[in-house]
Amino acid sequence: MLTGMNAETDTGRPLTLRGRALLGTSLVPATVVIEDGRIAHVSRETEAGASPGAIETEIIAPGFVDLQVNGGFGHDVGDDPGAIRGLAARLPETGVTSFLPTLITSPASFYAAAFNAFEIARDATGARVLGLHLEGPFLSPKRPGAHSVHLMESAQPELLDELIDHDALRLMTLAPERPGALEWIRRLRERGVLVSLGHTDASFEQFEAGVDAGATMATHLFNAMSPFGHRAPNVIGASLVDDRVTVGLIADGVHCHPSAIELTLRAKGAERIALITDMVSAAGMAAGSYRLGGREVHLRDGVVSLADGTLAGSALVMDQAVRNVVRWTSASIPQALRMASEIPARLLGLRNTGRIEVGLDANLVLLGGDLRVRGTLVRGLWAFRR
Repeated sequence: MLTGMNAETDTGRPLTLRGRALLGTSLVPATVVIEDGRIAHVSRETEAGASPGAIETEIIAPGFVDLQVNGGFGHDVGDDPGAIRGLAARLPETGVTSFLPTLITSPASFYAAAFNAFEIARDATGARVLGLHLEGPFLSPKRPGAHSVHLMESAQPELLDELIDHDALRLMTLAPERPGALEWIRRLRERGVLVSLGHTDASFEQFEAGVDAGATMATHLFNAMSPFGHRAPNVIGASLVDDRVTVGLIADGVHCHPSAIELTLRAKGAERIALITDMVSAAGMAAGSYRLGGREVHLRDGVVSLADGTLAGSALVMDQAVRNVVRWTSASIPQALRMASEIPARLLGLRNTGRIEVGLDANLVLLGGDLRVRGTLVRGLWAFRR
């Protein structure tokens, strides 16, 4: 619970927060002052004591940044791009202050509607909509996951010419072994688009060629990719040993066993892991049937799948991912918090969020000692408060 005189202060006044703040790589007692939507002052405090007028909370952390959000709370971006606004309103409940609405492989005609929806939702209330993550259509039909193999196979290279010109495109997942993929990666990087390799059957060498061309991320490590072997390490092996690559990790215990998460932490270090949710419309909802990119998916016992049992995104939310990493691995609380905030922000080249520093946007999440969200601020305004 948040306490303090300023808990109900109107947004026109400075807001003072006091608790253990994530400053750099450590949690330290601190006071953070917010004014005009930005962090105006940060002071380290080493002695306990009351700060008159301050909101007291256990932990003050940078707001979470989720690079892969297909949907949630009944909203599905791939079925209705207009759902972006609904997602933006609900994600602060999970500590997320910035996100990329994500489209799985879709018909070519659908992308224009998605870009238009982004423009409408750009200034939505709630979590900031940073742009779109296109997970497809240039993926490997051999590793489709819940994507349509037909749409992958029918995707024409000319479609990239249409997609790449949109400023809304911030991240694209593709398979580096597809004909022409290396040139696509170079073009995307020239446009400032983050490129992640995923849904791929690439060999170690093909993956490394993609990284040489400019890719810097692996999408949902261990899932929908060629498996690791001691003679053919393939995508997983390359992702783990190449320091140029930051891996996206779904820490739900379904997509990744806890020991696989620990293995990744030991191989990559916390600096090269970005927690993602890959959440779909079923996240935050009761068991039942939902939608993912025009397909029916089913939520049962916390697992989202197609009728044949194929995993279809997740029901994970970001604050739960942070708690899971702390509980299951040797990661410290500061490391887990940075995997959900600073690391993904850095991947996207965001300079105004992801850290607690004077002058940055006041995108913050206030947590209890149990790492559950007590309140979320987006540009200094309450987006969620428990």
